[in-house]
Amino acid sequence: MKDIKFIQVLWDYMKMNHELKKADCIIGLGTKDTNVANIASELYLKEYANKIIFSGGLGKITYKLWNETEAEKFAEIAIKKGVPREKIYLEKESTNTGDNFRFSKKLIEKEKLNIKSCIVVCKPYDEKRAYAAFKKIMPEYDVIVHSENISCEEYYKRNSNEWIDVLVGDVQRMKLFYEKGWQIKMEIPQEVWNAYEILVKRGYDKFVLKDTQDEGNKKDIEIKLNKVL
Repeated sequence: MKDIKFIQVLWDYMKMNHELKKADCIIGLGTKDTNVANIASELYLKEYANKIIFSGGLGKITYKLWNETEAEKFAEIAIKKGVPREKIYLEKESTNTGDNFRFSKKLIEKEKLNIKSCIVVCKPYDEKRAYAAFKKIMPEYDVIVHSENISCEEYYKRNSNEWIDVLVGDVQRMKLFYEKGWQIKMEIPQEVWNAYEILVKRGYDKFVLKDTQDEGNKKDIEIKLNKVL
């Protein structure tokens, strides 16, 4: 766990620490971390909202793991936990965070759901990026971002190191996606950027986009930018 202090810096930065309140809808963002479905289900059963949208097709990790979409997988979990099937709406096309919200918004409009506020449930280390994308794409809705209540150290012990690569890549995307106009601006303190650069140098770079200033790589980078969780 020699890198945990730098991982902790990124973890703390990505947390929003929103106070949980009742809303019109819960949006569970697709991922291989099925605890997102568990948390969304628990919120419904505790009456924080009376409907759930599970959003997710097959992403860059889950397409290798499952034969059904993230949304379908999460719905099965929720139904087993006691959420009525008719209270669950599925968005099964998105493969990245931006499309999670773009397509969920279209679903809300198509189904004529009376929604003005949302609780977005995501991975613990993805709160800030989810918030930044939501506020860009669905600015007319109020939002609370929520995730599993777990420490960075506990999450580290429970999961393989792949999630750290995702976290490091997501911190880079906090900068790049604002520059692309895909999310609102969120300041990145120097301490956070320093920790990001240290972790990249130590090999946590699987999802880091390379050569972002090279004109010749722009098309490839555009493609990679859209292949995110």
